[in-house]
Amino acid sequence: MNKNFKIVVLAKQVPDTRNVGKNAMKEDGTVNRAALPAIFNPEDMNALEQALRIKDKYPGSEVLLLTMGPPRAAEIIREGYYRGADGGVLLTDRKFAGADTLATSYALSMAIKKINPDIIIAGRQAIDGDTAQVGPQVAEKLSLPQITYAEDVISVEDGKITVKRRLERGVETVKSPIPVVITVHATAPDCRPRNAKQLMRFKHAKTQTEEMDNEHNSYLPIHSLESLRIPEWGVADVGGDEIQYGLSGSPTKVKKIENIVFQAKESKRLTSSFEDIDMLMSELISSHTIG
Repeated sequence: MNKNFKIVVLAKQVPDTRNVGKNAMKEDGTVNRAALPAIFNPEDMNALEQALRIKDKYPGSEVLLLTMGPPRAAEIIREGYYRGADGGVLLTDRKFAGADTLATSYALSMAIKKINPDIIIAGRQAIDGDTAQVGPQVAEKLSLPQITYAEDVISVEDGKITVKRRLERGVETVKSPIPVVITVHATAPDCRPRNAKQLMRFKHAKTQTEEMDNEHNSYLPIHSLESLRIPEWGVADVGGDEIQYGLSGSPTKVKKIENIVFQAKESKRLTSSFEDIDMLMSELISSHTIG
């Protein structure tokens, strides 16, 4: 017998690295976030669509977004609202700052324990790091089964979820007990657009920090502010070992970052002749790009 499912979507606000220009990096090798617009991580958007489809199929289910970042990352929760999500939580605390994938997955796993969902869905990877580590690490920390490279959630019945996976040389259908962690591939269906009614209803949804920084919302009734408030959780709210958060919980150290911008003068135009193909193969082999 089917039931209502509580679904958590792990989402991240990332710099739009798809449009990197010469000003995308600072002289110290860090990302110049001011030069890149902040967006909803693309594969997390695919994950949100899968969660909303489960909600469509099993009415009464609840979709919540969970994101970690500075106060401005609350925009991720609002974007979820606009598309049909029921709520969300922003993990924000100075003690979370500087987290690598290990510390991030620890923070997310502690918040997930507090929410206690049936299904956790995330994008395969974020475009700012491309590690594809956070989803699997969350599953490990929660001791839950995981399904990666998901392309479609087929059904959730009798305590088990059936998922189609997109692999390098084909697809496979797998079944897992729930609760489960699922990471979604970019080949999954795109997320539905914003709903106009949802947009009008939730455009004033804000965290308490945003309310304090934006006095223009003061005209809203107090009861409206309460119903539209996006929860903010810090270390004190989720508990756990503070040493495992932020920089102190992050063993990954970036040694060097280079900003490489290809110029037209560095390009070569090749024909389909055997000579040009042989020359290209020789260059690729000698540079150890292949072989």
